Amino acid sequence: MAVNTPQSFQEDVLSGHVTAILDQGTHFEGKLSFEGTVQIGGDFKGEIFTKDTIVINEGASVAAQVEADTIIISGRVEGNLFARRRVIMHPPAIFKGTVTSPSLRIDEGVVFEGASYMPKS
Repeated sequence: MAVNTPQSFQEDVLSGHVTAILDQGTHFEGKLSFEGTVQIGGDFKGEIFTKDTIVINEGASVAAQVEADTIIISGRVEGNLFARRRVIMHPPAIFKGTVTSPSLRIDEGVVFEGASYMPKS
């Protein structure tokens, strides 16, 4: 599967092992917990818990509370994000909600509607 994303985004994803992919055309509702890196490219509604990395690809639509080590977003996300390490948003991401993370990067072109809290780590 080819991923058409900026180089820095690919480096972020490729630094970890991809455990699973919920690609375009998938629809999932419920609680998702996993180890490793998971990419979401379809529609997801519910809760996501991991000690690792979640990647929300361009074209994805996620309405969820997300708790992870690292959260990388290029799609549409609505909900509350809790990241132990960092949150990265790449265009054309659209985010509505609250982010709590010691590190937050929002690239130019991202739509961010909400609040951010950056506790000391």
